[in-house]
Amino acid sequence: MNNRILKLSFVVILCSLIVISCKKTGNEMINDLTVSKAGRTELLFDSGWRFHRGNLDQGEAMDLDDSAWRLVDLPHDWSIEDIPGTDSPIDSNAIGGIDAGYLVGGTGWYRKNFYVKPDIRGKVIHLHFDGIYMNSDVWLNGQHLGNHPYGYTSFMHDITGKLIPGKNNTLTVRVRNEGRNSRWYSGSGIYRHVRISTMDPLHVDHWGTFITTPVVSTNSANVTVKTNILNESGKATGVMLVTRILDSEGVQVAMTESGQNLNQGTRFEFAQNLEVVDPLMWSVESPILYTAVSEVYRMNGERRSSIIDRVENRFGIRTFSVNSKEGFLLNGKPLLLKGGCMHHDNGPLGAAAFDRAEERRVEIMKASGFNAIRCAHNPPSAAFLDACDCLGILVIDEAFDMWREQKNPDDYHLYFDEWWQKDIASMVLRDRNHPSIIFWSIGNEIPERGKPEGALLAHTLADYIRSLDPTRPVTSAVNSVTPDKDPFFESLDICGYNYAINSYVSDNKRLPDRIIYGAESFPLEAFDYWMAAVDYPWVIGDFVWTGYDYLGEASIGWLGYPHEGSFYPWTHAYCGDIDICGWKRPQSYYRDALWKENQVSVFVKPPKPSFQLNPKKEVWSKWEWQDVVANWNWTGHEGKMLKVEVYSSCEEVELFLNDKSLGKKKTNRGTRWMGTWDVAYQPGVLKAVGYNSSGEKTFCELKTAGESKKIVLSADRKLIKADGQDLSYITVDILDDNGVRNPLAQNIIHFEIEGPGTIIAVGSSNPMGIESFIQPFRKAYHGRCQVIIKSESKPGEISLKAISDGLQSSEITISAL
Repeated sequence: MNNRILKLSFVVILCSLIVISCKKTGNEMINDLTVSKAGRTELLFDSGWRFHRGNLDQGEAMDLDDSAWRLVDLPHDWSIEDIPGTDSPIDSNAIGGIDAGYLVGGTGWYRKNFYVKPDIRGKVIHLHFDGIYMNSDVWLNGQHLGNHPYGYTSFMHDITGKLIPGKNNTLTVRVRNEGRNSRWYSGSGIYRHVRISTMDPLHVDHWGTFITTPVVSTNSANVTVKTNILNESGKATGVMLVTRILDSEGVQVAMTESGQNLNQGTRFEFAQNLEVVDPLMWSVESPILYTAVSEVYRMNGERRSSIIDRVENRFGIRTFSVNSKEGFLLNGKPLLLKGGCMHHDNGPLGAAAFDRAEERRVEIMKASGFNAIRCAHNPPSAAFLDACDCLGILVIDEAFDMWREQKNPDDYHLYFDEWWQKDIASMVLRDRNHPSIIFWSIGNEIPERGKPEGALLAHTLADYIRSLDPTRPVTSAVNSVTPDKDPFFESLDICGYNYAINSYVSDNKRLPDRIIYGAESFPLEAFDYWMAAVDYPWVIGDFVWTGYDYLGEASIGWLGYPHEGSFYPWTHAYCGDIDICGWKRPQSYYRDALWKENQVSVFVKPPKPSFQLNPKKEVWSKWEWQDVVANWNWTGHEGKMLKVEVYSSCEEVELFLNDKSLGKKKTNRGTRWMGTWDVAYQPGVLKAVGYNSSGEKTFCELKTAGESKKIVLSADRKLIKADGQDLSYITVDILDDNGVRNPLAQNIIHFEIEGPGTIIAVGSSNPMGIESFIQPFRKAYHGRCQVIIKSESKPGEISLKAISDGLQSSEITISAL
């Protein structure tokens, strides 16, 4: 076990301004690959792809007629779309079964035809894929560029010399999501962005910048910028690298320059040191970002050319240290990790990683009290990390769910030996500059964790990560924590314990220098796991499974384990603090009481279970929460007793029914910040009021809803970008005459849209919904559903109307600029 105190500070990669020009020829969108005369051009290559669902022979052939293929834009996940010939994406016989949420994979083909202008001659050109699930093959003009098995790492092809200037070119991608290869819903297709970079032969290398701040004080920060410059020209040349540091207002606060002669075909790593005076520190409360600007010039003796390459990276200045006596300290201050594990899907969008969808998930986690996210069990999109950087969320970036030993017959174990080093390099080199990332994880619940060969392999992976980034600790999430796992843990700097709270104290007695965090914990035991983090300095935080609900691993949060037979039509895991639409579930309100001051919420246990129970559910399967709902509509149960739970961080709470007090109860650690009452049901208002000695009051109430009368639409944002990528999330509520949402309403809502936008997805929180995610209608669940609108690439007013028989319709306008 490495007993070291780690001090670190990192950076965030700036998303470049992306522009692509398109022209229409007949019915085909042909994108012009146009470059600037000098410097670097970054093009988002997401629009105008053709897609074919299913396998075919020689889909890469240049003479293939793809005019009948469907026109799609990226990001794209075909598994969330309706199965051809049906009105649902769900199949009870899906190969992935429970694990995949009964959604369907298979093989799909993408083709993109684009015109390349002659001005690309003399340029180096890179084709970037942020993520394809999975086992992708790429061809350019019929020439095979390569295969990439792993569905979660970014990769690049150098296509210099492979494009045909002055002609139409064809890019083809085959995606094979075949067999049983995942324990959760993965999605299928090119589900993240595609980009093309063009640059001078003398340029900053791919993922070639690494920024650290090795020495930081309140008065000064030393910023070390390592920049790899690659000379792919046909001759030796002198190069000048100018690095500037800009503050969050764009004002230059430091600058340095260095020169070097580079032979043809060689690279050189510049190591430059800059000082930032009176730095503003990055933290979870104040995520201040700086920008490092790298400018490359070609030298001719003492003469400097005009700029030939320019790369920007935003970064944060901060330190952290970790030890078993003080715990986790950010910028010298103790901080407990309030963590949630998260898979990569975006609910009704499937796996499609739109930047706004990624950002919104992080926003919701932050608003719900989380300050840390464990990415489970794979590297996330760059947009997700950018959002964590900007919003102040700490991240554990995780590589794998398995190594050589399988969890499913067709999973990554088939490719591990050949690909693990490339995939870890992709994760670390792409992500090592994000200030949000605090730990690298080499894997989750690795099957060989208790074997000598597993421990040896853990050391190999951890050491390789440290060779790429020596500034961050390495971790792994380990289940079945017993002393036989000690050799595995010895490879790690920080030890992730899955569901092992009973080992926290005993292991500290055996190994007092071991640093532990709850890498996964049960929602049902939220109090116990959080109190352990509060009480034991060697336990630096807790990550609930899971922070955000997800598709697949169906019904882990209700029917639980074992998974015997079919759990169809369950599709959601149903274990997240936040549901797949982004709405808080009861356990999230309980966590508010654990983490925040002056919180009160009230819930009711239904007279009968919300869903059918699993009589074979194992006692250790605890991913569920209490069966409670925010509902005071119980017609037919008048006068009958209902159990009411109140979650409160106030000193005491009082419950009222129709303004009549039902008594006060203390809410504190001794009561697990919870009060319960048995209440004889009467329609009206059930109200919980929290009191503190300061005199401050907080309340929460449930009202009996009357007959459903109207639809009300509300948007998370009414102003979006007209870039063909931005999203607006519309909540659709069914209300009575008094504006109370009817939690029993299940009306089918139809949607009509006008203007430069499209309905890209619909959804609800129904964990057993098997409806379409793409058709313009949805059945309400608990009185609401969701519509997601995507902008087009032109400005204008987008009008959405919601209609349902017997209800007053509603309309909302979104402005795309």
